[in-house]
Amino acid sequence: MRLSEHASKLLFNRSDINTPPGILIEPDAVRAPDFPTPWFVKSQVLAGGRGKAGGVLRVDDPAGLPAAADALFALKIKGAAPPCLRIEPAVDIAKEFYLSLAVSRARNSLSLTVGPGGVDVEADPDALLIQDIRLPHGPSPHQLRAAFFHLGLDKALFKPFAALAQKLYAAVRQNALLLAEINPLVLTGGGEFLALDGKVEIDDNAAAVRPDLEAHYDPRFENTEEDRARRAGLSFVKLSGRIGLMVNGAGLAMAAMDLLNLSGLPAANFLDLGGGADVKRMRAALSLLFADNDVEAVFINLFGGVLSCRKAAEAFRDVLDGKPPAKPVTVRLSGNDAAEGLEILRGLNLPGLRIVPDMDQAITALAAISRKEKTTPRIDIAATAATRQKRATARKRPRTGPSLLDLNADSVVCIQGVTGKTATLHAKLMRDYGVKPACGVTPFKGGQVHEGIPVYNSVLEAAAEHDIDVSVIFVPPAFAPDAILEAADAEIPVAVCITDGVAQQDMLAVLPAVNPEKTVLIGPNTPGVIIPGQIKAGIMPAAPYTPGDTAVFSRSGTLTYEACDRLSAAGIGQALCAGVGGDPFIGTGFVELAEMVRDDDRVKTVLVLGEIGGAAEEDLADYVAATNYPKPVIAFVAGVTAPPGRRLGHAGAILEHENGVADKLARLENAGITVCGDLGEIAEKTKKT
Repeated sequence: MRLSEHASKLLFNRSDINTPPGILIEPDAVRAPDFPTPWFVKSQVLAGGRGKAGGVLRVDDPAGLPAAADALFALKIKGAAPPCLRIEPAVDIAKEFYLSLAVSRARNSLSLTVGPGGVDVEADPDALLIQDIRLPHGPSPHQLRAAFFHLGLDKALFKPFAALAQKLYAAVRQNALLLAEINPLVLTGGGEFLALDGKVEIDDNAAAVRPDLEAHYDPRFENTEEDRARRAGLSFVKLSGRIGLMVNGAGLAMAAMDLLNLSGLPAANFLDLGGGADVKRMRAALSLLFADNDVEAVFINLFGGVLSCRKAAEAFRDVLDGKPPAKPVTVRLSGNDAAEGLEILRGLNLPGLRIVPDMDQAITALAAISRKEKTTPRIDIAATAATRQKRATARKRPRTGPSLLDLNADSVVCIQGVTGKTATLHAKLMRDYGVKPACGVTPFKGGQVHEGIPVYNSVLEAAAEHDIDVSVIFVPPAFAPDAILEAADAEIPVAVCITDGVAQQDMLAVLPAVNPEKTVLIGPNTPGVIIPGQIKAGIMPAAPYTPGDTAVFSRSGTLTYEACDRLSAAGIGQALCAGVGGDPFIGTGFVELAEMVRDDDRVKTVLVLGEIGGAAEEDLADYVAATNYPKPVIAFVAGVTAPPGRRLGHAGAILEHENGVADKLARLENAGITVCGDLGEIAEKTKKT
């Protein structure tokens, strides 16, 4: 959740960080502040570059305020018009600096950055000093000194500077911030540090469980549809096409969006229904799509894992209440309870409702009721790859711990959070697959027997009685980091954290404490691990998977189900399927998993299912090229038609800039990895390797 400058400064004030006084004005309530001129009137948009775009105006005479306000309210910056403006007094500036604390995906840390301030701060990256902060300890004295000396300040200013940096760190920790940026941080003529501008981003995962953080959400900065979706608990992004899209799972939603766009049936939105499809959520989703005048037809594409297709169909039936849908709807159901769900939908017998068996036939059905447009051009991977060179730098092969391939039908399984509703359901589904959960852990419920599973108070207690091979973690997000540490401290060989919505700072603090040579951490936000015909440790449906010799590693659960369903239909079985998770900070990644199966004869081919955002795929490409990887690797990346700067479901799925996807695909291609242009190529290209 990004905050406006005004909201950012209010948060700074509560953290005892000095900012100029200021007031907020709206278009129909322009008023003069009670502090003297000159004033600066500042456009409040959630975009950078306001100064260069003309979004900050100086007013020397109160009579000029209405004209300045009119000009700024009419000025769009990066496509956004400001819903409000901030007015603050001019400041006596002696020097300007840059100061920030940011959760850095590239550096896998919370980073403290200082340097020269102003609108051109990014022009000279070498002028910035970036230091990685240890969590939860915060900046150490020597890091504060290094930052201070880098700014070249007078010795007498060290104590107030160090105090400011510590206050900023406290604000970051207390408010679960992903970014706290002050640019410029000014030193006034009176020798006082002042945050002249502010940019703050709150972790959405933390805001979802903390009302005090959610209170910062300002609907004025969102469009109506996205605001309604947020309040309904849906992940929704408005797009410019004509086919309304409802999918469960961010990866499958991105792949469906790409398929529509590349087929000349542009998507009107990205909508991830998530793991819940009750009547309230289904009603909210359909209401959004039916009310959108741009939407001509709706595509519902559900592949049940956590989500039950039967419950989704029941919710859909209850929302329609016997009436035809307001717009033509094409539905595809697969996975968990799909047969029951399809039976319910067929029983509706409503005009305007089309049921199809797969995504490819959905495209055919949609093309029959919606005019095709010029397709979104595919990225020319070969042309892009030709402009980039392979990295020649040597790369060490990573250390890996126990092999996932050594899990089997006799592996001892523990379930952390075993008495919870979701854990209870999936313990049963794992048991149906042939897995026999040997024990479970729920604090203060030790000694009970839950659904035939003995319950212990701690993992240590369980490990004293059972030789645990894998622990599957089903606990709420606030407790998941400690549950991971509990499994790691007990040296459980494999820990699979299913939990979605873990705060990013929490994972940054946990990961250094997990020894990858003793505990292989999968997740968080993972569907788990499956060795077809042997063991299922997670939430994935069983139907898509068949035994074979292809290893599948993925950032998305539902995308894994879809890809493996296609592989199995083509006669290509899987030796191992593991979801690394869709979050920015996870345990075992693509590189470590590829190394794990590198010399194992049970795996002949590796398939990687990636997403936009981050550098996991690029890191894999560098590893494959630098270590002369001995097995064929195929890759598919979802979200290639996504709009830049918009996060699509997963916390890690954001296209940072226009060339982000092209660069990612080029790196894969240059490493000798076979890149699939769409879902339909996955089975075909895997079979050819």
